[in-house]
Amino acid sequence: MRHRDLPAIAIIADAHYHDLEGDYGFEGVDVNGKRLAVRSWAETRASTRVFNESFRALPAALDEIVDRGIRHVVLLGDYTDDGQRQTTDAVWRLLEEYRRAHRLSFYVIPGNHDVFGPHGRHQSKGFLSGSGSAVTVTSDEQVADSRPNARLSKRMYCEGYPVGLLPMRAFGLFAQPVYHHWESPFGLSDSIQDRQYLVSSADGRSTFSLMDASYLVEPEEGLWLLMIDANVFEPRNGHHDPFREETFIDSTAAGWNALLRLKPFLIDWIKNVHERAKILGKTVLSFSHYPVIDPFDDTNGSEAALFGNTNMAKRTPSKVVADTLLDTGMTVHFSGHLHVEGTTRRSQEGRELVNIAVPSLVAFPPAFKIVQPGKNLPDVKTVGLSPLPLDPALIKLYRLECASNGEMPDPAFDTQSYGAFLFAHTRALVTHRYFPREWPPKIVEGVAKVNLAEIGLVMLAAGSTDEVTTPHSAIPCRKMALLEQECTRFCLSIEALSSNSMIDLVTDWYCLRQAGALALPFISVERLAIYRLLTGRLLDQSPPAPPQTAGAFLQVFLHCLRRWLKRAGVEPHEGALLPSASL
Repeated sequence: MRHRDLPAIAIIADAHYHDLEGDYGFEGVDVNGKRLAVRSWAETRASTRVFNESFRALPAALDEIVDRGIRHVVLLGDYTDDGQRQTTDAVWRLLEEYRRAHRLSFYVIPGNHDVFGPHGRHQSKGFLSGSGSAVTVTSDEQVADSRPNARLSKRMYCEGYPVGLLPMRAFGLFAQPVYHHWESPFGLSDSIQDRQYLVSSADGRSTFSLMDASYLVEPEEGLWLLMIDANVFEPRNGHHDPFREETFIDSTAAGWNALLRLKPFLIDWIKNVHERAKILGKTVLSFSHYPVIDPFDDTNGSEAALFGNTNMAKRTPSKVVADTLLDTGMTVHFSGHLHVEGTTRRSQEGRELVNIAVPSLVAFPPAFKIVQPGKNLPDVKTVGLSPLPLDPALIKLYRLECASNGEMPDPAFDTQSYGAFLFAHTRALVTHRYFPREWPPKIVEGVAKVNLAEIGLVMLAAGSTDEVTTPHSAIPCRKMALLEQECTRFCLSIEALSSNSMIDLVTDWYCLRQAGALALPFISVERLAIYRLLTGRLLDQSPPAPPQTAGAFLQVFLHCLRRWLKRAGVEPHEGALLPSASL
């Protein structure tokens, strides 16, 4: 088959499907005669993904795929909310419905939210009651006994390998008669017993046999989909019971860094697949849940300098991952996990590896990818779901919850589209997750309540070491005049800067970081002009310094913003404002 005749593939990452109409073992909420299992806004606003909205987002993506005449769909892991038995069964029913009705073929690979270790783990989540109060629904008897308003349900349990994969067995994980070819790293057998590997604790005192779910499938002649199970569950030192969750290190922050150590057989297999593909004239597309190159391309370690060893920093693949995969012959890899839109590249001795990060359906920006395989690099398009309408029943319940807790309604409740809702959700994340969990407390105290005029004045301070909270009266008049002069170049006013807050900037910073150019429609022209001002000549006064003071922190933070803007196609004005001595 010629390359241009190969079929298009739709790629969905991190759908995190939650079954709103599912039975999780409690009474739920009555909405228009239906009993719904609605997750709380209190947990949603502190999570990097939304929950209830996934119930419409995944079918909407599948409908779009059907409308485009695409038959093959890859799910890059985290297809469930958190691997709950009820949720996994619901995903299977949904995929099976589309398989039967529209002849879609699915190829799934598990993510860190779908299965855990060999025997699974408990899950506890906050749901809403009819009064708007929170109800904990858990599979853990100890949690149920310790909380007065809790429900115990076995349907909340997250299974491990291989039990948690069995509902998905017809979607690539096991051989099907319609495939032209199917294999695992261990050979042509798809039996669970033949797909085992040994993994040991660092001290070598505990060794377990686990299943690897990787496979190679040829759905159409000439096209090989290399589905790599990069989940790694490493036994902890001193733990020997495979039935206990604490025996294994969660795969969330492990990814390819741990895979190189604990699943080296996959590297040999990947190389072998690419060697055979070259001989046989096959086109190979590689997929796993985790990125093989940092999707943010933060080669300077700026974010680690700002926030320390955050979850995001822990999830960054090391340089050796790309170097190793370049040696296997891999050229293009699709990843999820980080809910980011981005393409990054690494080259070595005339070879290039491209990692294409696929956004989530339940985080900003909501989107999936369509790839048209080609002889060299494939043609890839992003399909957004931002125009989707919101479910008014969910918004009403969120308002009821806020009223029950004595809180003001979140601005996200007043948005008019799914994309705007997720953009506003990012703002809630700044307040309820990023500031309290990741930002240095002294920095939050210094910058959280200031406006962007004050930020501009700080950037004009010598060495950018003045505290952000310096009152206007202490700022030399000359600096104010220089800031007004710079504002004029961007058709801005001091009042415009003053009317935009640091919270606005931080929200846009995270959205640009995750979405690139897809964030631009959600950011006002005025704020983009302000960011060009702040990341242009003002920022060029001195090189980034270790972020030990609020001013130095801002400088590194704005250098990151400059990189996000450039990735989105927004260039800051180049050149120096004035020699620093004249300030």
